[in-house]
Amino acid sequence: MSHLLPLLVTVPIVGALVPVVLGARRPVLSRRLTAGVLVGQVGLAVAVLVAVATTGPRTYVVGGLPAAVGIGLRADAVSSVFVLLVAVAAAALSLTVRTDTTGPTDSLWLLFVAGLTGIAVTADVFNLYVFLEISGLAAYALVAGRRGTRAALAAFHYLVVGTIGATLYLLGVGYLYVATGTLAMADLRVALAAVGYDSPLVVTAFVLVTVGLGVKLALFPLQAWKPDAYAAATPDVSALLATLGSTVPGYALVRLVFDVFTASFLDAVPLVRGSLLVVGVASVAAGGFLALRQSDVRRLLAYSSVLQMGLVVFGIAIATPAAVTAALVLLVANAVAKGGLYAATGVFAERFDATTVDSYAGLGRDAPLTAAAVGVALVSLVGLPPTVGFAGKWYLAVAAVDARAWVVVVVVLLSTLLSLAYAGRVVERLYLAPAGHGVEPVAADGGGHAAVPSGDRAVAFVVVAALATVLVGLGSTALAAWFAPVVEGWL
Repeated sequence: MSHLLPLLVTVPIVGALVPVVLGARRPVLSRRLTAGVLVGQVGLAVAVLVAVATTGPRTYVVGGLPAAVGIGLRADAVSSVFVLLVAVAAAALSLTVRTDTTGPTDSLWLLFVAGLTGIAVTADVFNLYVFLEISGLAAYALVAGRRGTRAALAAFHYLVVGTIGATLYLLGVGYLYVATGTLAMADLRVALAAVGYDSPLVVTAFVLVTVGLGVKLALFPLQAWKPDAYAAATPDVSALLATLGSTVPGYALVRLVFDVFTASFLDAVPLVRGSLLVVGVASVAAGGFLALRQSDVRRLLAYSSVLQMGLVVFGIAIATPAAVTAALVLLVANAVAKGGLYAATGVFAERFDATTVDSYAGLGRDAPLTAAAVGVALVSLVGLPPTVGFAGKWYLAVAAVDARAWVVVVVVLLSTLLSLAYAGRVVERLYLAPAGHGVEPVAADGGGHAAVPSGDRAVAFVVVAALATVLVGLGSTALAAWFAPVVEGWL
């Protein structure tokens, strides 16, 4: 079963050649094969999850080389969940929400999947950089795929900032190698303790790696690229990026902090822990404040992600089993809710030409299913029961109280109020404001208008995503228990 791990990465990479070869001459066959690759990726992810559940963590070194020099892959209870999340989200969005299925974008879609999957399963900090670059380059090109000056500028901004982040991460990897002579995560965990956690090389490496991944997470003040990129991209691309673009780098940050540097590093260098708390506070406050100021819904949602990632950083800084579990659950919660919400923005834009909060006035009556699903997803972002967003915030609040981190407790409560304020604006427009969009809908999801098949599939995705926030929330205890062996091993 260990051979499944290289297939997780190679299948989408090889599959990305299919649209390039067949896209122009056999577009229908190309789309079907692309869909087949994505569905096959889901099957591989499920098989890995089952293998981990039945026999424990799986490891594989490509070519049978020693782990210190080979390309190592590893799947455990945590990484297998993120592998499955990437596969399911990419396949579901491709089959329901995609609007541009030309050859190049299909290839980029598959390369994005390959890069994120590689980030989730790599056992080597340098190969993590390689996979970051694969997913990043695919993301830049997907944003640029939408014609127009706005998309071109947003993609260029995304490219420049993303490249700076990746370069900082790579510099951090270089410092790690100079300090320890290895890049394998398992070896680094031991070697860093021997070098000394307070070594200038180790501390510098941590700062560079964290800032580099902080760019991918769009933590304040490194978030400027995200609202522009998400608002300028096509709805299907923005939904894909919002679901996975920061979620998987967030998982990578959690794993590097606790599986490579370890919680002992945070204890040995209190300034680092304090800096993480400051970044978390700033991201929550700035993300919530900026979300409140937005009129464009997609920019509002992008800034809300800055807030959510600030909460994840809190979980890392507190560094207890409950806090780390909270960080992982919050990553899953943000991914599920944002995927549905961005898909819904595409539905509203296509059917009602509605892209701003004000233009959503009355859509709760014209598109009841989509509006209801949006309401449920926003409830998850606010952190109210029974959604998975509530579960993540609850674990984080309990961990903060246990650690007597009262500032975090206050900021978590503040984040709920800020989220309630910006989410309440959208819900108020949907249900309480008089209709003002002024555009006759071309299709509806139960409102009595003619149906558009692709639009109906998108509505179905939005509804399923909303239901998933509730179902995962109800099963959050099982999810935390699934994470527990790995989290306890880290700590």
